[in-house]
Amino acid sequence: MKTFIIACAILLGAQFAKAQQIETLSFKSKNGSGSTKVGAYGTALGKLSYIDGKLAVFTGGYGGVLLNKKILLGAGAYSLANNIYVPGYDDNRKYNLWYTGGVFEYVHNSDKLFHWSAGTLIGGGGISTRTGYDDHDRRDDVHARSSVFVAEPFVNVEMNITSYLRIVAGGTYRGVFGAGSNVGITNEKLSAPGFHLGVKAGLF
Repeated sequence: MKTFIIACAILLGAQFAKAQQIETLSFKSKNGSGSTKVGAYGTALGKLSYIDGKLAVFTGGYGGVLLNKKILLGAGAYSLANNIYVPGYDDNRKYNLWYTGGVFEYVHNSDKLFHWSAGTLIGGGGISTRTGYDDHDRRDDVHARSSVFVAEPFVNVEMNITSYLRIVAGGTYRGVFGAGSNVGITNEKLSAPGFHLGVKAGLF
């Protein structure tokens, strides 16, 4: 009887350990903190999109608290990283766009080597036109600016590198609303699809 009880305990323990395994690229399976109900991670991203038909490069990311390995509640922020010049001016006038907001993300089968996630950023930011850095004032000369509302849904494909690190690739659509006529560009020209690539790191 004692032997039978020990055998059952070993079998149950093995099944429990199997249920907690996280598939990674480094190892077929790696023990993770499967019993953890609350985790956290950050995502650093580079994003290719366009503004007014011109290539736009954004840098930024998002992060927050991960609940039950499925739901992320957090925040994110992005800013335009390359120069997009305003047409009709010869003073190298360029656009500047940034936005931030709350982020919701659903992660499907987080422990699988390959899995997907989807979510959205909802918030606001600013669009401005400016000329280059002034050595005297040590800042850009801003000609016009406007606040904007931004909604950006996204979908990702993810690959687990280790139990704490993942590669992320995906698509987004940046919807911009409320740009003032003083900045000389419409909401439609600021709104665009995009592709992003980056890494996630944290406790999953």
